[in-house]
Amino acid sequence: MKKCLFFFLLLVCFRFVSFADEGMWLPQLLEQLNEKRMKSLGMKISAKDIYNVNKGSLKDAIVSFGGFCTGEVISDQGLVLTNHHCGFASIQSHSTIDNNLLRDGFWAKNLGMELPNPDLFVTFIVRIDDVTKAILTNVTDNMSEREKQKTIAKNMDALKKATPVESYQDILIRAFFDGNQYYRFITETYKDVRLVGAPPSSIGNFGKDTDNWTWPRHTGDFSMFRIYADKNNKPAGYSPDNVPYKPKKSLTISLKGTKENDFTMIFGFPGRTQEYLPAIAVEEIVNSSDPIKIDIRTNALGIMDKYMRSDEGIKIQYAKKYASIANAWKKWQGEVLGLTKTDGVGKKKKYEAEFLKLLNTNPTLKSKYQHVLPEITEAYKEIKPYNYAKDVYIETTGKIELYSLINRINALRIERDKKEKGRYSEKLINEINQLPDFFKDYNKQVDKDLFAAMMQMYVEKNDPAFVSPQILERVKTFNYDYKKWAEDVYAKSAFVNREQVMNLLKNNPDELYNLAATDVMGQIVSECGSFYNKNVKVNGDRLQEKINDLQRSYMQAQMAVMKSKTFYPDANSTLRVAYGNVKGFYPADGKYYYPFTYLDGVMEKYVPGDYEFDVPQKLRELYKAKDYGQYSVNGKVPVCFIASNHTTGGNSGSPALDANGNLIGLNFDRAWEGTMSDINYDPSICRNIMVDIRYVLFIVDKFAGAKNLIDEMKMVR
Repeated sequence: MKKCLFFFLLLVCFRFVSFADEGMWLPQLLEQLNEKRMKSLGMKISAKDIYNVNKGSLKDAIVSFGGFCTGEVISDQGLVLTNHHCGFASIQSHSTIDNNLLRDGFWAKNLGMELPNPDLFVTFIVRIDDVTKAILTNVTDNMSEREKQKTIAKNMDALKKATPVESYQDILIRAFFDGNQYYRFITETYKDVRLVGAPPSSIGNFGKDTDNWTWPRHTGDFSMFRIYADKNNKPAGYSPDNVPYKPKKSLTISLKGTKENDFTMIFGFPGRTQEYLPAIAVEEIVNSSDPIKIDIRTNALGIMDKYMRSDEGIKIQYAKKYASIANAWKKWQGEVLGLTKTDGVGKKKKYEAEFLKLLNTNPTLKSKYQHVLPEITEAYKEIKPYNYAKDVYIETTGKIELYSLINRINALRIERDKKEKGRYSEKLINEINQLPDFFKDYNKQVDKDLFAAMMQMYVEKNDPAFVSPQILERVKTFNYDYKKWAEDVYAKSAFVNREQVMNLLKNNPDELYNLAATDVMGQIVSECGSFYNKNVKVNGDRLQEKINDLQRSYMQAQMAVMKSKTFYPDANSTLRVAYGNVKGFYPADGKYYYPFTYLDGVMEKYVPGDYEFDVPQKLRELYKAKDYGQYSVNGKVPVCFIASNHTTGGNSGSPALDANGNLIGLNFDRAWEGTMSDINYDPSICRNIMVDIRYVLFIVDKFAGAKNLIDEMKMVR
């Protein structure tokens, strides 16, 4: 194992570098691996300006925002910029029908007006270290996957205990290259993060679902928060005594803008990619997994949309949920389109043929790896029906809110029965505090219709072998009339009663747990869940363990055999740098997309009173008067632009930086035709979408009149 590890690490060190500008690169390795190429593309700063543990560098201005997005510090008073959709939940939590911040926007004109968000946090990366040798100690090739993971977990615990950190710091260890390499991240998390500013949704989410994942785009997708610290500038929970955080580094903002082919860099926390899957796995995504998930979500979104368009209160309640469901739904459609258009499966098959051809020329590598690709192909064939049943179960039951609520209650009961009573008490308190938010955004009629539609799809879209017989008996009782069944369930279930559920949770949680077992919806949850766990999950997990082990070997084999190919680690929510150039693209024959959009385009899309394309009166007045301040170019206000940076989920809110490391934009989306970049990056159509920083500043300054925020920022031309 040690010899294999040494050989693998040599490959990593000497073969990471290439001249393909895809990839999500670890910032601490840029000097060694990427700096020369980045400079050839136009970068003016050094790799040490990007990542440095001895003095302030760009990494010290980048935060993981809430664990699901990226943000950047843009002032020496801890002001953080991220996307509107990243701050959406916080904005929504402060919204009511009478004070609708989603609809009207919000701007704090002083520190006292800034709004606290109890569950929101930001995390800084202090340093990153290679700990592969320590983590893989005593891990051998002849171990089972479970034995390997058990040994790795033990080594992680030991390393964490042996790592000296400050009391306010945490240690995170992550696997790279499918578990062939490991890095340790020292982090600092600040938990007092307050809402400072957000444009109305008619700006921050302009185009909503129609424009989502598409180009051209005209969305001012940004919001602003502030980090607060204790008097010593250290992390602390919310307190009125806390003060604005003083960062090691804040970004300088460029008003110069960009032109086509300019160098750009994205710095953030991309969530998950799978660039090194075998062809059969990609084929399953295109032909099975994505289509069934799209089908189920289409149905769910149609039901929610019907109610949201007819009731303002429901629109507020379901705005976040709808956006969350629709986001992946549309992304998967683009993924299928892109993989089909670029023949992603065919490319993988050609790649595998070349891999096998080269493998067979090297007797040493052949004896070690010849079994891997055939075995992983067979494993994917075997797991396919279980993966399909998993997608159906998760997608259908996950859209029924009462189902999810009872799962939360059952999770508490399971925690109660464990030995760690302190942990149970903490989780119980958290649930007591969070459950009011569930009911605040819950509508019985909407959920009842979702139940009817989703349970019908659970039964009819599934393989009969993977449908709970008890559920079949229940629906048979109602002559397969799912609406009648839903009426009966929601008339009888005690879990639609907010007061009863909250009272029991606070005063007699054990009785609530018992109720979850006897309640009609609780029985449905138990019957579906138990059958899924015994007949789908256990077999799927067993096969997935086998695939994980084989994928690790396949990753080693690819890097050992394909010596001319670029290898970079898949995204795993750790800090990464992606770089490229501002570029347009051809989405279809005879059609070209220019890389810039302007405020003119917002007005061209304007539809008075429309859910997606209304434009605030103030913005229309500014446009009519051409009152653009210092934020226009050639008499036009830039709104968005695209580039060839390799991004994914988690990169939302990431800063777009120019050749000098100045902030020029804010990443928020990808072009629909290239959303398959998570699986098969293709430079011809993969583009990330950014809101131009000048549009952000124009909205803050001229539209909102929040000059107090403008005054905090450092700008250059």
